[in-house]
Amino acid sequence: MKKYSFEKLDVWNRSKDFTLKIYDITKSFPDEEKFGLVSQLRRASVSIASNIAEGSSRNTTKDQQRFYTISYSTTIEVLNQLIISFELGFIKSDTYEEMRNELEIITKMINALHNSLN
Repeated sequence: MKKYSFEKLDVWNRSKDFTLKIYDITKSFPDEEKFGLVSQLRRASVSIASNIAEGSSRNTTKDQQRFYTISYSTTIEVLNQLIISFELGFIKSDTYEEMRNELEIITKMINALHNSLN
């Protein structure tokens, strides 16, 4: 089976794994958040890896960088939603810190990928 270029990127793999953790964590959110924070967190976390994948397929450096910028911005969106989830008591302190640390690593990797195109 062919492996696409994005599948070889550590940052894509890390982002995908982050999404799997988000899905697991949000299972325990209150039912009334199903169409609120649960949906937002899941869609945004999927978007991080999706934009990395899509950017890797673009032909121009400018286009690739645009998708990596979107991916970076989406990590900040997810961080905001994690902060709110933590402050509402939906996630525990240790989980929040773990996920926040993971996002910090992912943002650094996205920046490195973006900068490597210069």
